[in-house]
Amino acid sequence: MKKLRIDNGMVFDLFRGFVQKSLYTVGDRIVSEEDYRQSGCSEQILDAEGAYVIPGLTDIHFHGCMGADCCDGTPEAFRTLAMYELRHGVTQITPATMTVSESLLNSICDTAREFSCPEGADFCGLYLEGPFINPARKGAQNEVYIRPADSALLNRLQERSGHKIRTVIVAPETEGALDFIRENHDNINISIGHTMTDYDTAREALTYGASQLTHMFNAMPPLSHRDPGPIAAAADHPSCMAELICDGVHIHPSVVRAAFRLFGDERIILISDSMRATGLKDGFYDLGGQTVTVRGNLASLKDGTIAGSVTNLMDCMCHAVLDMGISLHSAVKCASYNPARAVGIETDYGTLDEGKTANIVLLKKGSLELLNVIQRGQIQENR
Repeated sequence: MKKLRIDNGMVFDLFRGFVQKSLYTVGDRIVSEEDYRQSGCSEQILDAEGAYVIPGLTDIHFHGCMGADCCDGTPEAFRTLAMYELRHGVTQITPATMTVSESLLNSICDTAREFSCPEGADFCGLYLEGPFINPARKGAQNEVYIRPADSALLNRLQERSGHKIRTVIVAPETEGALDFIRENHDNINISIGHTMTDYDTAREALTYGASQLTHMFNAMPPLSHRDPGPIAAAADHPSCMAELICDGVHIHPSVVRAAFRLFGDERIILISDSMRATGLKDGFYDLGGQTVTVRGNLASLKDGTIAGSVTNLMDCMCHAVLDMGISLHSAVKCASYNPARAVGIETDYGTLDEGKTANIVLLKKGSLELLNVIQRGQIQENR
């Protein structure tokens, strides 16, 4: 077992902003200075002069990268995701499925049940995007496999996955959806998405236990002054959180700023929604059985529908700060702590408090260049 002392950095504090101090780890945990000194482990010192020290990021909604996708359903694909994300400072992940067949969902859940990747990001569960959505707002989802909300199916998948499913999305206006929310909200994070819901139905869904909006502004009715829809319902519900994709494609910077004013940094979750082309060159790729064309940072179906992003969460977070006017403290909170809280892993992840898992990232002041990734107390080499 080793211990690590990080000196001279500006350390993220959830309530106080950035504080210049030392940070201490022993083994895979963040510890107090006293516990650090009392430990007999061999010591490593990292000078963080000129750097921000932040918690490793938590991406609770992304599909793939480096040619691999969650829906490949194999340990090899999951490992590719975990290793890529860690190299980019995303130290906790819950990869997302697509609207696919039950047999493919079974395969994904079988892999999730046993999967771990010590050399990659911590695998914390799955995000079930579909099949309980509205075909009218399917986005890049495959309409063939869309079905009404089904508690029995969710329970089968949960059992198969070893209870690894953290989030499921549902369109609350669809058949059986409100009953589904009422039946399952105590056991899983339920997010409203791929929906045509009006304000009243969305508000009812939130009252029944839904607690999140999936990629807000995308695949849902817009915020309108006479027909306010799900975005206004979520804003009115103080415990509802909202995902944002800050890749510069999905949402205009002015709308990102407006969302932060509307929800505050207590309730925004930054996600990447990245697909398998992330980290690769332009070309043609698959997403849930559909062909996606990637040019630059735009991924789209043949009809022009945006099909996920090709930007990882670290780049999304830095884009929000450098190009959209979001404060670094707010952006870090929304990319580390808020997503961890949404899926119930905040006791181990999301802040740099004593007792938390020592998943830590160093960013260069000014440019926010990624300098170091520390996973479970170990400095990662050869990123």
